Amino acid sequence: MGEETQQSDTPTPRMFSWARNSAIYRLERRMHTEKQLFDAISRKARQKFDDISEAQVKALADSAVKFAHDNRALDDTAYAEISTRSGMRGGKSKRQIAQRLSQKGVANDTVAAAIAEADDLYAALVLARKRAFGPFRKCELDEKRKAKELSAFARAGFGFDIGRTVFEMSAHDAEEALAAGRHL
Repeated sequence: MGEETQQSDTPTPRMFSWARNSAIYRLERRMHTEKQLFDAISRKARQKFDDISEAQVKALADSAVKFAHDNRALDDTAYAEISTRSGMRGGKSKRQIAQRLSQKGVANDTVAAAIAEADDLYAALVLARKRAFGPFRKCELDEKRKAKELSAFARAGFGFDIGRTVFEMSAHDAEEALAAGRHL
């Protein structure tokens, strides 16, 4: 145990083994970005090992990320593409998806490539259907309801043009557009 507590810049073999196993455990449960895995291993290493130096923490996190890359369990591009498709199916705008991916540590060029093919009209229609807005409205339209619906589109990150387009669509056109975009 004296070997673990000494202040050194090189982690012990037991620490490296723990980092590898911890990475496996996390990646089996859900997809991570490089930054998420690095941060999780760093945070847990500080909790698990007493008197661990910052250099050791960084070495452990780097080794976990390298291990995940070497075993093809970590891919920010695939993460961004999957998150984009999922976000669109959930009614999220390109802007919201990009912001969330950036917060998770995905590189800006990877984010831009992932959302390039995203369809804001389809996502806005999904949101409208979920919230019973526009062509999916079940009640009469008054000025208060109109303002509520248009502002909900704006808060969701959709531009005014997209919100107005969905707002003015017929139910038949909206269903056709959703059916055409279901391949996502």
